[in-house]
Amino acid sequence: MSAAGRVPVARALAWVDAATRCLEAEDSALEKAAGRVLAADIRAGAAIPPVDCAAVDGYALRAEESLGAGAYNPLAVAATAVELGEPLPPGTDAVVPFDQAEPDETGRVVLVEPAAAGANVDRAGAVAAAGALLVAAGTPLAPRHIGLLAQSGVASVRVVRRPRVRLVVAGTPRSSQPVDGNAAMLRALVGRDGGTVSEALLADVFGGGADIVLVAGGTGRGQRDRSAAALSATGSLDIHGVALAPGDTAGFGHTVEGVAVLLLPGTPVACLWNYELFAGRAIRRLGGHDGSLFYPSRPAVAAKKIVSAIGLTEICPIRRLPDGRVEAMAPFAEAGLASAVQGDGFIVVPETSEGYPAGAQILAYFYDEDRIRAEPAS
Repeated sequence: MSAAGRVPVARALAWVDAATRCLEAEDSALEKAAGRVLAADIRAGAAIPPVDCAAVDGYALRAEESLGAGAYNPLAVAATAVELGEPLPPGTDAVVPFDQAEPDETGRVVLVEPAAAGANVDRAGAVAAAGALLVAAGTPLAPRHIGLLAQSGVASVRVVRRPRVRLVVAGTPRSSQPVDGNAAMLRALVGRDGGTVSEALLADVFGGGADIVLVAGGTGRGQRDRSAAALSATGSLDIHGVALAPGDTAGFGHTVEGVAVLLLPGTPVACLWNYELFAGRAIRRLGGHDGSLFYPSRPAVAAKKIVSAIGLTEICPIRRLPDGRVEAMAPFAEAGLASAVQGDGFIVVPETSEGYPAGAQILAYFYDEDRIRAEPAS
């Protein structure tokens, strides 16, 4: 155990992993399954496409009959107009786009160059052969998966059930934060991670019907901080205090029914980072997702020295400079959520490190993945 009774972040993460497992599966309509994790392999019931089909709007013809066509030798051949996706008529094996052929008065089309067999044709089974694996179990369903499954005729899928999250905001706002924003922030975070939220009072929060319980606030050791005592009285308080900045008053335990309970500090920025490291990991694991941090990471170079204290894992806000390097911003303890909003991302400095010198290569997490992908790599 670290100083002042706080456990290392690694131990808290191990607790989360031991306390959470993938939930059971349920049926979902395909159009409502985006973002859900597939619970069983899906294979093609038939070849996709089932027959040779036109890949463009044009004229279907027999390629052999177009041999010899050229600019000085226009050639009229028998052809049938087809639309994109339409099966090829019997005896045809190529499609010439409408703008590359001219119909004549006899009902044939005139070509000025030959067509190759298979040109502009989607062959039977080109997308998938009958019985081929379309999407594997454990895959989070993205729009591209939805499109492929719809193309194969799948109307419903077996997916991991959404985690049911019971949320309570405990304690009272401090004078420095007269309006509490934790509930709105946590609802958004839980939704992002695939969970559904129900809210309760602290007196009712440890009842049944939830897959995980989040309590925000009241985690300290002051007279008004009752969350840890309430959990200890109604279930088990396994950990109280984590060597993390911001947010060292987090707690972990279980209800009497064995449901995991995470106590998140009431200070908004501490609440945010305890959610991101621990609660978000738990909810994503329950929903069948990877439990790692939500944000994309990539190597970056420190523009200036980054200082951290030994003995604490520190979340350090960063901004990305035009040359691709990163520099530390005012710590979250000073600027609060503003550092998360105004910055480009963050780094996680382990408890064994005093920080990084200028020029060091570090692993940085970025909030805006699309923007980072569009910018040149450092």
